[in-house]
Amino acid sequence: MLKQLIKFYQISTPAPVLKENKKKLKKLQWATFFSATAGYGIYYVCRLSLNVVKKPIVEEGIFSETELGIIGAVLFFTYAIGKFTNGFLADRSNIRRFMSTGLLITALANLCLGFTHSFILFAVLWGISGWFQSMGAASGVVSLTRWYSSKERGTFYGFWSASHNLGEALTFISIALLVSWMGWRYGMIGAGIIGILGFFMMLVFMRDTPQSQGFLLNKNSSSVDSHSLSGKQTEDFNKAQKAVLKNPAIWILALSSAFMYISRYAVNSWGVFYLEAQKGYSTLDASFIISISSICGIIGTVFSGIISDKMFSGSRNIPALVFGLMNVIALCLFLLVPGVHFWIDVLAMVLFGLGIGVLICFLGGLMAVDIAPRNASGAALGVVGIASYIGAGLQDVMSGILIEGQKTVQNGVDVYDFTYINWFWIGAALLSVLFALLVWNAKSKEVD
Repeated sequence: MLKQLIKFYQISTPAPVLKENKKKLKKLQWATFFSATAGYGIYYVCRLSLNVVKKPIVEEGIFSETELGIIGAVLFFTYAIGKFTNGFLADRSNIRRFMSTGLLITALANLCLGFTHSFILFAVLWGISGWFQSMGAASGVVSLTRWYSSKERGTFYGFWSASHNLGEALTFISIALLVSWMGWRYGMIGAGIIGILGFFMMLVFMRDTPQSQGFLLNKNSSSVDSHSLSGKQTEDFNKAQKAVLKNPAIWILALSSAFMYISRYAVNSWGVFYLEAQKGYSTLDASFIISISSICGIIGTVFSGIISDKMFSGSRNIPALVFGLMNVIALCLFLLVPGVHFWIDVLAMVLFGLGIGVLICFLGGLMAVDIAPRNASGAALGVVGIASYIGAGLQDVMSGILIEGQKTVQNGVDVYDFTYINWFWIGAALLSVLFALLVWNAKSKEVD
């Protein structure tokens, strides 16, 4: 059984090399790119669905705010661990099958959650969803690496990176509509159905490798994908990866990213809840406002490289500082301005989306890759990735506890005091900026 499973997910067998057909190759490249991008966006629909339905769940008395925080944290923790393991597996897998499997399982988990009342079962299913969620990002990156040359890859990576913003926007709009019309259960079920449609879309349009379709990207490409390394190469990789683990600058950047992810997922996980509970918006209106940050995040993510290369002469530190402070200002506008001001909330989400879009690229990996040895960029991303999602998970637990702890009931109505939570989220954004400043002059150290 295990051997059959391993064989099923192995990299596709190369097909006989075809006569050069640039038109067909380009068609396959675009089909794979769009399916990987749309597929990863749909991953986010299945990941963020819970964030839209939190307030209705609390109102129905199914789970408390603390319980919802714990449930949310379970996903982040399993996701963080999965980032490591599934990243290694993706390199050695049939990407079409690997990525589509992850989406199918997380979609089915969402479907089941629409029929679940048990806290334990809900947490377990959400944790399983988190594990399979971690199959998405690595698969998308590996797919781009296989299908595009190094000269093309950067451009397509920038656009692919915006897929999570597209997924966030789709979630906050489509799932909110379902919840408003039919209730929270249909929000989870709807996310599951969207995920299943994405699964079939990837099966139809995505391809594993150019070699499996009879193409070589260049004359030096091998007709066989091999992951075997010589003893010398293995030793070099080991040295480089150890150097990453011993580099304090990378760990400081990991902490900076972790605090940035606290502020990122504070809005993604609890923003709709906050607008409903604190400012009295409907689920649909609150979701619309939060979706603005996702849409603006697309701009920040896509143009992050251009911003650093053209405006700051290749420096990541200056834009990380500028957009880090923009993140702080956005949260202050969102959380500290008293009363209900629709356009201020919109402005806050515009600034937040642009800031987080850039910071995800820089603090979330690129700055660590810049100072890591060239053959250990994956290890650097792994360190930052684990720290980031541990931060996101702790955020969900702490936010749930603080929100419920400051709740009172007046005339049968839940009244929330968000004072502590406000400073928790803003403080995390400030700490992210401060940690980033500590590695202002960090340079790459190649291993001999």
